[in-house]
Order: sequence, then structure tokens, then C-alpha cells
Amino acid sequence: MHRLRENGVTIILTTHYIEEAEEMADRIAVINKGEIVMVEEKTKLMNKLGKKQLTLTLQTPLSSLPEMLFEAVDEQALTLQDEGETLVYAYDTQQEQSGIPELLRQLDKCDINIKDLHTSQSSLEDIFVSLVREKQ
Repeated sequence: MHRLRENGVTIILTTHYIEEAEEMADRIAVINKGEIVMVEEKTKLMNKLGKKQLTLTLQTPLSSLPEMLFEAVDEQALTLQDEGETLVYAYDTQQEQSGIPELLRQLDKCDINIKDLHTSQSSLEDIFVSLVREKQ
């Protein structure tokens, strides 16, 4: 199938294995109960509906978020988890500015030290589940 795809042959793949579709497809159609919910290029779909998160492991747990942090980012975008040891910032991949540099500056001003950080993005399966749940 990979060779056919490389030669420009259109392949219609129906699968319940979303990882397979994510690996092979250029365009994705989401079908729920026989109804097409969405058809989109994979990269556009991931950018439009995917969510990105910055997860910060803090050196010292926080009991609450300092108000000063909300000068940098929207209050709904920040959550404190794991008994105050983890700060999660959800940001929009469509925006020109992620807000990450501003958030890091504000954390520094608040003397909040970071032990570790990483980013993650929604998988195609996460997007599929949210689309199907939305339509029910």
C-alpha cells in the first residue's frame, strides 16, 4: 500500500485502527453511525482540532496559581495538577503567539522554578473521540 500511495494511487482505507490511518492517510473522513462527520486533510484536521499542552513539573508544589500568571495567559488555559506539583498550559496551535514565552517570564517573576517541561499534542484518536462525542 505504501508503494501505491507513493505512486499517486488513491487508496480508500476503512479501519478501526486510528494509528494506521494516522500513519498512511493524507485526508481523513470521520464516519459516525454511517454519517460523515468531517472530511479534512490530516494536517489541517490536526492543526484545527488538535490541542497542544505545555506541562511543567515544578520544583516546589503550589497551593494555588498566582494572579500574576494570568497577565500572560488566559485563566482557563492554566491548570494545577498532581497536588500542585504540575502546571499544565493548554494553548491554541492556530494562534500566531503561543503565550509560552510570556508564561515563562511570569513564572520567573513569581520565583516559581521549573524542574522539567514537555509539550504534547492531541493524537488523531483524541480528535476522533471528541468529534464522535460531540455528535451524540
